[in-house]
Amino acid sequence: MPVNEVPNEVLERFLPIPSSTIYTATIRHGFHPCYMTGVSNYTTGEKLVGRARTLRYLPPRVDLVAEIRGGVKGKLDVHNLFSAWREQNNPQAPEYRAMDRCGPGDVLVCDAMGQSSAANIGDVKAIHLKMQKAEGIITDGAIRDLGAVLTYGFKIFAAGRTAKAAQGVMTEYDENVDIQCGGVLVRPGDIIVGDDDGVVVVPKQAAEEIVAFAEEYEEVEAHILEKVQTEGVSPGTYYPPSEEFIEQYRRERRGKS
Repeated sequence: MPVNEVPNEVLERFLPIPSSTIYTATIRHGFHPCYMTGVSNYTTGEKLVGRARTLRYLPPRVDLVAEIRGGVKGKLDVHNLFSAWREQNNPQAPEYRAMDRCGPGDVLVCDAMGQSSAANIGDVKAIHLKMQKAEGIITDGAIRDLGAVLTYGFKIFAAGRTAKAAQGVMTEYDENVDIQCGGVLVRPGDIIVGDDDGVVVVPKQAAEEIVAFAEEYEEVEAHILEKVQTEGVSPGTYYPPSEEFIEQYRRERRGKS
């Protein structure tokens, strides 16, 4: 694990907490925006928590594609552009380097420029993530061959599903760099929390502080639900909880311990 990575014991604390509470905790710590737009859970009912491994796509152009894919000689034109796209035996291409960084506790996060009608990942490439035992993939592009990819056992969040491949729409450019996905900044090592309500990005340097706040906030909300029902008052009496209410809850909890 790279230096200064969020450890597994902190990751595990995110698992029982819904993305809505993680969102609240993250924005209360000043990190906004943190919620991805246009990205949905294609593994309904599954929770995704992991460290971000990033992959960035750009619009294709013959010189860029040839540079990335390698092995294309002679004049750059539409014919050897597609030769470059068909070049699949380059394990040093950015997408394979990005997937190589993934393992247990990691999520591949793709900046596919919001191209929800074209897929940057399909079943043949995605099997690399299965082999690496990654937690999942998030893309603001689409997934193709979804039925096959679902059998791989990791979580899938995407902006759509399609039969259309990326050729002519996007090409992988760089990995392990700051990207956007769903309109949110994602930096390598940030914590990704996704469920059926969507995906939240937690800056890695504040992960432990944010999850501690979220754990307490879940307790505070449960306390509010109890008070509202016991007292027969409107939820707005106590919700959303003010800092003063949270501090009062802390004092009451300490008094009972």
